[in-house]
Amino acid sequence: MKIGYARVSTVEQSLDLQLQALERDGVEKVFLEKASGAQRDRPELAKALDYLRSGDTLIVWKLDRLGRSLRQLLDTVEDLNNRGVELRSITEQLETGSPGGRLIFHVFGALAEWERSTIRERTLAGLAAAKKQGKLGGRPRSLKDSDIAAAKALLANQAITVKEVAERLGVSLPTLYRYLPSARAMQLAQ
Repeated sequence: MKIGYARVSTVEQSLDLQLQALERDGVEKVFLEKASGAQRDRPELAKALDYLRSGDTLIVWKLDRLGRSLRQLLDTVEDLNNRGVELRSITEQLETGSPGGRLIFHVFGALAEWERSTIRERTLAGLAAAKKQGKLGGRPRSLKDSDIAAAKALLANQAITVKEVAERLGVSLPTLYRYLPSARAMQLAQ
């Protein structure tokens, strides 16, 4: 069965061009979405993917309708292939059911892996350079040593709850527990 998926990024945009192309291609059922491709939560895409069965073909007007990032697209195609579902893009004339189409997707996958490795190398080089300059990476500490000392003093008073201490310091309970794991035992005792 040929299943179509059409998406536009905003409510103001029209799906007409995509719908006409899908209709010409003989699509039997179409799932329509008006949502940004960057969004992970696309209910109509989820419905389309759930609807597909082994032997079906998911047809899109362009690959960018299916996913914004290469990683997102590759993950989707891998899932489809594992389920015995083919993908066809009308504009790019690409089909994962053909050897050439599978080759192109493998090339895309290799490029994505190379890109991730390059980003990691640059990140590590940047961190090493910053460390040489005496800069420390990471998130700033939520509590200073003086805050921790104050928290301990406050927690010594049985009338003050752990929640009240966290509120006074302007942090969440999990943050306070991260700095003072014993505060959890105090909370249970209260």
